[in-house]
Amino acid sequence: MKPASRALLMAALVLAAINLRPGITSLAPLIERIAHELSLSRGLISLTTALPVLCMGLLAPLAPRLAVRFGLERVITVCLLLIGVALVARLAGHASSVLIGSAVVLGAGIAIAGPLLSGFIKRQFHDQVGRVVAWYSLSMTIGGAGGAVLTPPVTQLLGDQWHWGLAFWALPALLALLLWLRLPNRPEPAGEVVHGGLPWREPRAWLITAFFALQAGLFYALTTWLVARYHEAGFSLLRSNSLFSLFMLVGLPSAFVLPWLAQRFDNRYLLLLFCGLVSSLCLGMITLLPTVVPELWAMLLGLGLSGSFALSMVLPLYEVHTPIAVSRWTAMMLFAGYGLACLTPVLAGLGRDLAGSYQMPFMIITMLALIMCLLAWLLGRGRR
Repeated sequence: MKPASRALLMAALVLAAINLRPGITSLAPLIERIAHELSLSRGLISLTTALPVLCMGLLAPLAPRLAVRFGLERVITVCLLLIGVALVARLAGHASSVLIGSAVVLGAGIAIAGPLLSGFIKRQFHDQVGRVVAWYSLSMTIGGAGGAVLTPPVTQLLGDQWHWGLAFWALPALLALLLWLRLPNRPEPAGEVVHGGLPWREPRAWLITAFFALQAGLFYALTTWLVARYHEAGFSLLRSNSLFSLFMLVGLPSAFVLPWLAQRFDNRYLLLLFCGLVSSLCLGMITLLPTVVPELWAMLLGLGLSGSFALSMVLPLYEVHTPIAVSRWTAMMLFAGYGLACLTPVLAGLGRDLAGSYQMPFMIITMLALIMCLLAWLLGRGRR
């Protein structure tokens, strides 16, 4: 097979990245409706978000080993197939066991693809890491925003059937799968097989992992419950979804620009701290004064939280130098990070069931954002 062109490699990366989020974020605007129709508690329905995140953590360490054994490109291709199958299965989502089971399969595909896509960038675009990571994080944000913003109108177009609206997102997964089947599968160097394992003894790997866990926990808690918080505060369901869409869409330029700025001016830790402070302020306003200029805080929250995610995904690329080493650092970050982050939406849902309102869970979420600021400061202080 002939070597793939740079344009084809970039298109494959972008399409794969787009498919890493819609299967999760597409549930947000429909979650209260689904819970009502299936007679599920908020704690139980939150598993549709929490289980993919848990799988993304638990299975991430398998990614480097699978890449060494079968080839990085081929494993990513299989992951896209799993994502597509999980989304198609949501056509039978009126059975709660199928809906929750599809979340597990979806999480498995995302879990293994995520670390390997970072290694793919390091291998194929080692001389343009900053620019390519900017497109990578932008593509993931586009996928996440698309899932949140487009699912309601797509559901309306498909006869107001929410299971069709969720299954619609199998189409971009199929498109990405067809493109990845065209890429040549390159074996990893034999030496990579010997030097296995995740960097558990690296203090900076733990700092990066802790930061990632907090920002991911915040994102998935908000993806699950932000619409419900706005609705509880007195906004109509339409206005609540509009504010959530604004939160997701404003993250698009942030996801693209901040990784570029981080490389251009070598200030990624300062930018991490800035994003953490902005996120903390916005979450405090949404918790205590949700009706005061809500559009402003939704926009700034999208800027801060999307920027935190994009910058955290860059960090392993600057710590080590080979594709598989990057995959291992990323795998540890995702393993422990998502393993902790998956608890946030579930605990927030349980907190709502116990407290009777979303204010108390959102207070705790705001405190987590402040801890994220502390970790950003520590990362900058001990920078390499």
